[in-house]
Amino acid sequence: MTSPESNRLLVVDDDPVFGGVLSRALSRRGFAVEVAEGVGEARRKMAVRVPDYAVLDLKMPDGSGLMLLEELRHRNPSARIVVLTGFASVATAVEAIKLGAVHYLPKPVDADEVVAAFERGRGDASMPLSGKPLSVDRLEWEHIQKVLAQNGGNVSATARALNMHRRTLQRKLTKKPSRA
Repeated sequence: MTSPESNRLLVVDDDPVFGGVLSRALSRRGFAVEVAEGVGEARRKMAVRVPDYAVLDLKMPDGSGLMLLEELRHRNPSARIVVLTGFASVATAVEAIKLGAVHYLPKPVDADEVVAAFERGRGDASMPLSGKPLSVDRLEWEHIQKVLAQNGGNVSATARALNMHRRTLQRKLTKKPSRA
């Protein structure tokens, strides 16, 4: 980190407790942190001051962190952006990286992990590969997320594509994915 002027960081998370805790921890690590509790508030803050770093929650009531990622990349192509989510999926991880995130981390996460993610410039070819296949529940979750991404987040279109009742799909989307 160089000067406070080049350490502007925006934390966007709809959980005010998590956002506050992460904000304080990152402030102690030398960042000038602002917190936004949603996409709209983040856009207003970005219009006033474009951050050099951002921590974006993926899923918020008023939009997606992926939309913000794209907007922030447009405003500051050199911004270091980390996407956090409690609903991790391969499809959203791939999209986040394609859109310019430097890392994608599943919650819960601590400030040291976020700082390490900012500092990583490249992937890690020595990452150990899992020896066991994904569970059926996890495969279903991944497939739903892929089709949802293909339909631009439209739940009705996704339900039609999956030949599933919309309410059934909504119920599945509110559940946390299984870990394996």
